[in-house]
Amino acid sequence: MFSYVDKTIREQLARNHQLVDLDQDGREVGDDEIPYISVLGPVNIPRLIDGTIVNLQWYPFVRRVELAHVLTAAKDVKNSESHAFRELLQANMSVNSVFALPGFREQTRPLVRVHSCCLTGDIFGSMRCDCGPQLDAAFRQMKDAGGGAVVYMSGHEGRGIGLWAKAITYLLQDAGQDTFEANVSLGLPEDSRDFSDAAVILRYLLSGRPVQLLSNNPHKREHLEQGGQIVSGVVPLVTGINEHNIRYLRSKRSKGHTLPDDI
Repeated sequence: MFSYVDKTIREQLARNHQLVDLDQDGREVGDDEIPYISVLGPVNIPRLIDGTIVNLQWYPFVRRVELAHVLTAAKDVKNSESHAFRELLQANMSVNSVFALPGFREQTRPLVRVHSCCLTGDIFGSMRCDCGPQLDAAFRQMKDAGGGAVVYMSGHEGRGIGLWAKAITYLLQDAGQDTFEANVSLGLPEDSRDFSDAAVILRYLLSGRPVQLLSNNPHKREHLEQGGQIVSGVVPLVTGINEHNIRYLRSKRSKGHTLPDDI
């Protein structure tokens, strides 16, 4: 991931503190230490939120692993262990992001949304899920609250199965399966997402301060707290309910998501 970056450019970014290497506890590491995550930024990203232009601060972050190291590790994965190989690539090759509203790093208990990538919902506007409306609503709530941040996990499409497999599961859902059954029918896990890297970046940006988590998924809180990030409370984010995603939402509720009983 890093070999193509010119050494001079890398050194310049590091001097300007625009490229920072972190350990697994979110602490900056020295030249003689092995980094776990590298983070860039902040990069200015103007975004229109509820009719107002807000200059978001973008922090892309990625596991500090060279592609050659991934390929070497892949040799130890047996052909039958495709799940293990997929997890290996997902964990080490995904560039995730933090989109922070101004003042986020100084807030004492900011709103945070850890959002799994959903190309169909976030970009294409699909009504088969509630992802796009949740992302928009999160930014609006943060703006109204005076700050916050979205941690966007790019390797989480289809709860970790990828876009191609997700498209197949949609066809299986149209034939009668629910969203979790469809994953299993492909020999894939119901949910293989890992939110631990979100905990690392939040610990770095907030210096250990707690967050209020915008989520209906109890596993997100569990993963953040297991990673050492304090979660002072959870704020429900129920939005985007429509006739096309009712069955999907009921399936999520059956798996422990905090959603209304009357959906």
